[in-house]
Amino acid sequence: MISSVLYAAVVIAWALAVGVFAYYAIQAASQITYVTLADGRKQERRLPLSFRMLLPFAPNLENFARGASSARAREAADSLIITAGYEGLLTGWEFVAVKYLGAFTLGPLWCILMHFFTVANPSMRPAFPTLCLVGVAMIYVRPGMWLKKAARARQTKILKAMPFVLDLLTLSVEAGLDFMSAMQRSAERPVIDPLSEELLRVTREIQIGSSRRKALRAMSDRVNLPDMRSLVNSLVQADELGVSIGAILRIQSDQIRQRRFERAEKLANEAPVKLLGPLMIFIFPAVFFIVLGPVIYRLMSHM
Repeated sequence: MISSVLYAAVVIAWALAVGVFAYYAIQAASQITYVTLADGRKQERRLPLSFRMLLPFAPNLENFARGASSARAREAADSLIITAGYEGLLTGWEFVAVKYLGAFTLGPLWCILMHFFTVANPSMRPAFPTLCLVGVAMIYVRPGMWLKKAARARQTKILKAMPFVLDLLTLSVEAGLDFMSAMQRSAERPVIDPLSEELLRVTREIQIGSSRRKALRAMSDRVNLPDMRSLVNSLVQADELGVSIGAILRIQSDQIRQRRFERAEKLANEAPVKLLGPLMIFIFPAVFFIVLGPVIYRLMSHM
């Protein structure tokens, strides 16, 4: 009687825990997060579900995440967060805290699942410690992989938009507008892409008193692209030497297009080498069995 009551209480407790977790996950998934652009507009930008679920608990590890031992990881995370466009939604110390919280909370759940898996498959029991450690390590590393991927995706969008925006700036400057007005006109669009967002931020920083050189270099540091760095250095030098900005913009646009063509040509040349592995692993064995399979079968049947 006592054992049945205890079993029922355990089942009810687990059911309540799963229900509370599901309700919390649904609430976190329904949240909509925004970043505020330089002109005051809000743009939706979603964090992963695991981040939204763990961020409310990040202050519990704030002292550790802000400590000297985490300074290097925190600075790297701050830089990637700015490059990825999540500034204002996430900070470096919160990112570090989320990584450890994920390992502390989801790691034991993974180990429990691996325990049941190895119990159901006795041949896998010796691999239980390895499976547990690999799972916890992947849970810890996964946030960094997501952030790097988001930063690369935003950099790719900026790189694709640069030649077109530079052409617009060149036409505007050569038509008689000054560089600031041309940049502001290029940035003010109904749909804001990452490059327009950065240009809009530059114009607002200059309007509130920052120098053009400082605002442009800050944009270069945020974007962290060689092409953007080269463009900003050329604009700063043109500003210092009094060279025509229209000519500089036209030259930079041509150079960016040329470099993009060279990157595409490099990827095209690398494609056959990358296809060689799947070709050797999958296609050749399939052709071998299709062509020689019947012959081998007949020989074996005769023998």
